Amino acid sequence: MLDKLFRQRPAKAFGARLYAAAVAQARSPAFYSDLGVPDEIDARFELYVVHVVLLQQRLAGHGAAAAETAQALFDAFIQALDDSLRELGVGDLSVSKKMRRLGEALFGRATAYRDLLAGPDREGITGLIARTVYGDEAALERAAPLADYVIRAHAALALEPLPALLQGQVVWPEAEVLSAPVVGAVR
Repeated sequence: MLDKLFRQRPAKAFGARLYAAAVAQARSPAFYSDLGVPDEIDARFELYVVHVVLLQQRLAGHGAAAAETAQALFDAFIQALDDSLRELGVGDLSVSKKMRRLGEALFGRATAYRDLLAGPDREGITGLIARTVYGDEAALERAAPLADYVIRAHAALALEPLPALLQGQVVWPEAEVLSAPVVGAVR
């Protein structure tokens, strides 16, 4: 009986695996070398957010098991943020204030990405990424390849088998700059 009480629920473990996969993808060197994402705390946080939000959106509306896994993914992200703040030396009294701000940012980004990916609205996603990841609303040209990646990742996740995701398995597209088609090229 005690074993059942203290045994970790499978969704919690799978949510943690999905979070680890999101972090691993967000740390991919291609984001920083090829897509020009600044290698700074704020930009890395934004890439984590993008990947967690993409996974949560894929799991949304697919039943109780998907909802439980999505919640476990979110919980793992929040715990990692809390742990990171404490490792950075943020005092106990300040952690809750900072966590509240980070939570509000996460919720705002999740809402914005959900709405923009519904179209998808490439221009809107590019603007959001320019403001949040690159920290410069005028960085639209720099943000465009990352916006294209986000749209590709959203489409790729839609094709990922739900049972694999519910087991914490995800395959991400490559983070790369795709060459734009040449206007007026003969086909």
